[in-house]
Amino acid sequence: MTPSTRQELVDYCLRALGAPVIEINVDEDQLEDRVDEALQYFQAYHSDAVIRNYVKHEVTATDIANRYITVNDRLAYISRVLPFTEENSSVNMFDARYQIHLNDIFDLGHMGNLHNYVQIQQYMSMLDMMLNGSEQTRYNRHMNRLYIDTEWDKDIKEGDYVIVDGYQLVDPASFSDVYNDMWLKKYLVALIKRQWGLNLIKFEGMQLPGGVVLNGRQIFDDANNEIQQLEEEIRMNWEMPVDMFVG
Repeated sequence: MTPSTRQELVDYCLRALGAPVIEINVDEDQLEDRVDEALQYFQAYHSDAVIRNYVKHEVTATDIANRYITVNDRLAYISRVLPFTEENSSVNMFDARYQIHLNDIFDLGHMGNLHNYVQIQQYMSMLDMMLNGSEQTRYNRHMNRLYIDTEWDKDIKEGDYVIVDGYQLVDPASFSDVYNDMWLKKYLVALIKRQWGLNLIKFEGMQLPGGVVLNGRQIFDDANNEIQQLEEEIRMNWEMPVDMFVG
């Protein structure tokens, strides 16, 4: 069965550990905690857990009073901010709206080749950096607040739009294929296995009817090794470069 929900993912992992042939001594609440832990680690380091997106926000009077913008809690990283303004002064010739209009009227067919176009774009980018620079921003996903270090009363007005270029978490509730990710399944199996071993450690050495001896310590140690290998794998093979999140 291909997991497409939280419960199907849990059932898959329990079967991978031997259920229902073997009783897996892990409580339902512990299983839910391990799913949350696996998803949190997956979303923190796996490139398939996020998608680049542009998010539009209309500035309100509350934003100006607070001097920060409250953003969606699924926005993991912000690379840059593109302000949308209504003014037509030359100071704003490099904002997103001006650039969109410029590209709409720029007819490449009249240029003969792309060399001039590329040179013009590089020149405008250099002018933008020299004359305007870029807004300094601060963002932390646990606060859900985007701080733009500028003169709010002067540079940002109520009704202006701010475009955020960042990376959003892929919501498993909307895109159920997340639950079938190969690395996530292996990692959750290892987490549940470690929890199982941890639960059995207190009965270590106890002999059951038929001469069976519980060995929770071995299960715990094996799971720890598997978790360490999987965490190294995701950081080496699946984590995006740091510069992907830096504008």
